[in-house]
Amino acid sequence: MVRSVWKGPFVEGSLLKKADAARASGRHDVIKIWSRRSTILPQFVGLVFGVYNGQKHVPVSVNEEMVGHKFGEFSPTRTFHGHSGDKKAKKA
Repeated sequence: MVRSVWKGPFVEGSLLKKADAARASGRHDVIKIWSRRSTILPQFVGLVFGVYNGQKHVPVSVNEEMVGHKFGEFSPTRTFHGHSGDKKAKKA
């Protein structure tokens, strides 16, 4: 279900503070975040966020096409190792 338009996009308050501090300092460090449900806003463009996927912080460099999406979409939580398949069929 979609969030109401009158409420606006959800963004964690601490995330806004961290982004503003990073913009003001001018440094290009990775901003570690745990809020995968936060929406990417236009003022985040150009920053690098480390989005936690349950094991580590995956670096996500935000660009203009990402605005409106969630941070969790760019940090996969599962690793695909391929299908098990029949190994005898490959040799023949």
